Parts: sequence; structure tokens; C-alpha cells
Amino acid sequence: MSSSKRKNLTPAQQQYQDFAHAREPQRPIVTNCIRAFVVGGIICTIGQGVQLFFITYFNFDEKTAGDPTVAILILISVILTSLGLYDHIAQWGGAGSAVPVTGFANTIASASLDHKSEGFVLGVGGNMFKIAGPVIVFGVFAAFIVAIIKVIITSLGGM
Repeated sequence: MSSSKRKNLTPAQQQYQDFAHAREPQRPIVTNCIRAFVVGGIICTIGQGVQLFFITYFNFDEKTAGDPTVAILILISVILTSLGLYDHIAQWGGAGSAVPVTGFANTIASASLDHKSEGFVLGVGGNMFKIAGPVIVFGVFAAFIVAIIKVIITSLGGM
């Protein structure tokens, strides 16, 4: 806790903060990093396998195999979420399970499943887009900024 925040605490609050900090369990940082690496690596390996499947058996090239690969990863993530298995994977693997496509699909599916009792429109649809909306907005905005930077660099003779 920063010193400026500690100054605003009463002596009893400071004593409690010290008490809580002394009993806080240590987090196994190295173990968590290894688990995240393993889970993220497995998800990416599955994605690579799916992409190679589309390239080998459906005559896609590397560019065109990306879209169906992402769709399959999203489908797998949503199925695992609906069965309650993705939560166990995320609990064990931590940040590794937040590989962008699968983690995002899990988040949206979880939000929609949590509110299905409120109905399909207000429950499932409304709560699903509460989470998806900000991500989409910030993604589009970031893409816009990157595109402007690329146009500026290209017009100056770069790339």
C-alpha cells in the first residue's frame, strides 16, 4: 500500500492492514507462470492443428485457413464453457486460458449462461453484449489508431 494511502488510515486501520498483510498467503508466481504457459501453449497447439487440418484436407492456404480455425476454437470454447469445463481449465491455467479468442468466447458464453433465467433477449443477449460491447469498441478504436499511424508512415516513405 502506498504511503499516501496509509496516511489517511486511522491507527486501528493501519494495524489491521499490517495484520492482514502478514497473514496473506504467498502466491506461487513461478508455478502460475508455468501453468499459464502450458495452458496457453496447448490452446495454441490445438489451434495450429485445426489450421493444418483445414490446409491439408480442404485445400485452404495459410491466410484463408485462419477464419474457420478461429470459428472452431470459439465453438470448442463455448462448448467447454457450457459444460462447465472451461472454468476448471481457467482456474488451473490462469492467464493462459485467456488466449484472446477462447478467453473472449468463454467470457461472453459465461455471461449469457449466468443470465438465461431472465429470458433470451434481456438476459442472454443483453448481458452478453455488456461484456462484448466495450471489447469491440476498444478493438475498433485501436485498429483505427494503428491504421492512421500506418498511413502516416507510408505517406512519409516508410514500409
